[in-house]
Amino acid sequence: MRKLTSAVASAVMAFAGMAGMMSTPAQAADELEYVALGDSYASGVGAGYYDSSSGDCKRSQVNYPTLWAATHADFKLKDVSCSGATIADVRANQLSALSAETALVTLTVGGNDAQFASVVEACLTQSDSYCKTATDWMSYYAKNQLVDELASLYKDIRAKAPGAAFVVLGYPQPVAATGSCGAIDLSSAKRTAMNAMADALAEGAKAAAAKEPTYFVDMRDTFKGHEACGSDPWINGVNLSDLSSTFHPNLSGYLGGYTAKLNETTG
Repeated sequence: MRKLTSAVASAVMAFAGMAGMMSTPAQAADELEYVALGDSYASGVGAGYYDSSSGDCKRSQVNYPTLWAATHADFKLKDVSCSGATIADVRANQLSALSAETALVTLTVGGNDAQFASVVEACLTQSDSYCKTATDWMSYYAKNQLVDELASLYKDIRAKAPGAAFVVLGYPQPVAATGSCGAIDLSSAKRTAMNAMADALAEGAKAAAAKEPTYFVDMRDTFKGHEACGSDPWINGVNLSDLSSTFHPNLSGYLGGYTAKLNETTG
C-alpha cells in the first residue's frame, strides 16, 4: 500500500481536527460496520494514492469513505467500491459485503449506467451537436429508466442491511462555464450540455430516493464554484496522461466536498 505524503497526511489530520470539533463520536464496545459501495466517485479516482491491492477498482487511500472513517474511530470500514461499477456490478459484486450487522452504508452509482465516460469522450472529441445529442439521450435515461433501476438497488441494499443508516451521495456538475480545461478545451455549448447531464443524474438519484425512501445528498451546491476548469477546481480537468481522472474530484474535492458533506450528514 502506497504511503501518504506529508502534505496529504496533514490535510487528513486537519480535517480530522475540524470533524472532532463538529462531533465527537461515542466509543462503542464493538466497532460499528461501515460499508462503502459504488463507482469511481466512491473509490476515489482522481485523488491518487491508490491502494495497489485494489487493482483496477482504483480505491484511493483518500477517497471519501476512508477519510470519513479516519475521523470516526467507532466505525470499521469495509470499502468495496470499484471504478467503472454499474448498478448491475454493485448488485453482483458488492452487496455481499452487507449484513444485518452493517450500521452505515454509502453509495455513489449511476454515472456508468448513463455512459459517463463515453459521453465525456464524445464531448471532448466530437462536435457541439454530437455532444448535445449524447448528453440529451443519457439525460432522458437518467430521469426515467435510471430512477427505477436505482430505486430497485436501494431496496436491495435495505433488505441486506435493514438496520443501517443509508446515504446516497450524488454527482456534482463537472465543468465551470469559463476557464481552461487543459489539453483539450470545451466550448460553452459542450459545458452546458455536460452540466445538464449531471443535473439529470442528480435529479434521477433524488427521485429514486423519494421512491424508495433513502437519504440523498445532492453534491451540486457543495461543488458550486469548484468545478473543473474554473479558478478553484475541486474536479480534475483534461489530463491526457491520466484520462481516467478527467472530470473526477481531486483531493480537495474528496476532502472539502464529499467527506465534509458526509460528515455534515452523519453528524
